Amino acid sequence: MIPAAFEYYRPTNMDDVIAILTEQGDDARVMAGGHSLIPMMKLRMADVPHLIDLQGIGGLQDITINGQSVTLGAMVTQHELINHAGLADVAPILQETGLQIADPQVRYMGTVGGNVANGDPGNDMPGLMQCLDAQINLVGPNGKRSVSARDYYEAAYMTAREDDEVLVSVSFVAPKGGYAYEKQKRKIGDYATAAAAVTITKDAGSVASASIAMTNLSDVPVWSEGACDALVGTRCEVDPLKSAVEAMLGDIDPTEDNRGPVAFKRHVAGVILKRAITRAWDRA
Repeated sequence: MIPAAFEYYRPTNMDDVIAILTEQGDDARVMAGGHSLIPMMKLRMADVPHLIDLQGIGGLQDITINGQSVTLGAMVTQHELINHAGLADVAPILQETGLQIADPQVRYMGTVGGNVANGDPGNDMPGLMQCLDAQINLVGPNGKRSVSARDYYEAAYMTAREDDEVLVSVSFVAPKGGYAYEKQKRKIGDYATAAAAVTITKDAGSVASASIAMTNLSDVPVWSEGACDALVGTRCEVDPLKSAVEAMLGDIDPTEDNRGPVAFKRHVAGVILKRAITRAWDRA
């Protein structure tokens, strides 16, 4: 459990980060909380000759709420998400999700940027960001750009971020109406067998809009337009709920692993999604 030798950098501004990435190319990686990267380095599953720690960069720890617009710096921790009073008021689904990530020890160091950036299929934040229709904000040698969370994930551990770009923040419009984040896992601290993020708005007693995403059921998080459409205009009765689940099950592609066979995962996905939709509807 000892990593290969590497050079450690702790720059104090983003220009220096970009310069190191540009100079070192594929040999350089940035580190936010380090909960994914460091264990892989210790197991020699990741060879990182040049490691860039982002903890010295000012501004990446900021949480900005401007009306209904929310921006989370890449270095904001899950602990900070859970305990930030302003976020609890405008986007309580963040707190609900954060409380289900790993355990308190991990949440003190685990960051939004680290959870979102690297495309780990099991992470919780990517599916949530798709549900919220968030923008992933990147900085590289060619300047700034934003990518929709629904377009950011291309395959397991493959994203739209270029090797010389750094994820600096995520931003979204605070969701209205009801919300829920439901997760089934084998034990505390484990990745989800299945997890669902749902937001629902209501008008005249019916669903006016819905956003539904699930985690760890494909090699990318899955936002299902079909599942959303199945609920709009309904009162979330048995048949629309069944249709939403069927639509999502048609979009996911789970694989067998130590969390169970495919049939079991699909069953759990349906149960978790029903719970999440029902709770979001009740809160709307």
